[in-house]
Amino acid sequence: MKKQITTVDEYIDTFPAETKVAFERIRNIIKSVAPNATETISYKMPAMVSNGYLVYFAGYKSHIGFYPGAATIEKFREEIKNYKNAKGSVQFPIIQDLPKDLISEMVIFKLKLNEARAAKKLADKSNLLKIEC
Repeated sequence: MKKQITTVDEYIDTFPAETKVAFERIRNIIKSVAPNATETISYKMPAMVSNGYLVYFAGYKSHIGFYPGAATIEKFREEIKNYKNAKGSVQFPIIQDLPKDLISEMVIFKLKLNEARAAKKLADKSNLLKIEC
């Protein structure tokens, strides 16, 4: 029976050296623009959380899957056109350098989305409390 992975480090340790290097790079890029984000494992892959899920990333044989969500992918559609992508994800080949600036911009965009959603949720809750009083 396989041991259940509970930390990002455990997840990364299951991959070959070349993939581990790519993981550490993407992890560091994310942390550089979202230093307060926390790491977790969700859907059996690493995730960063800040006012909700920020991004997920996962390892495959030839690429790192990066999952910032549909709104972020749509916003950066032109910038990611040279990478295989789908509605909520983009694939960065392991044999290429990770696009640090692009990943940073995507994470910053998602941070702002999450912050706006959290602020709206707080405002809605505050307005509801005012109505009830």
